[in-house]
Amino acid sequence: MSHDSSTEPGTRTARDTIIKLALRPKDAATALSISERLLWTKTNAGEIPHVRIGKAVLYPISLLNEFLANEAKKAGGGR
Repeated sequence: MSHDSSTEPGTRTARDTIIKLALRPKDAATALSISERLLWTKTNAGEIPHVRIGKAVLYPISLLNEFLANEAKKAGGGR
């Protein structure tokens, strides 16, 4: 009897190995440890780097890392 091992618990699929380049708003807020509401406020003010593709708003991970590093320097925490 043949079965698809990708459906078994604990197995990895090709989808699991995809490296994300950007985060959706909910994941970006979680990654930044802020609320989604604050994320949207800062996004609309142009304070947090993001891109819009159609109706989707995405937060490139590399730009979020740069943003956090710059914010830490401003606050004196990135020495």
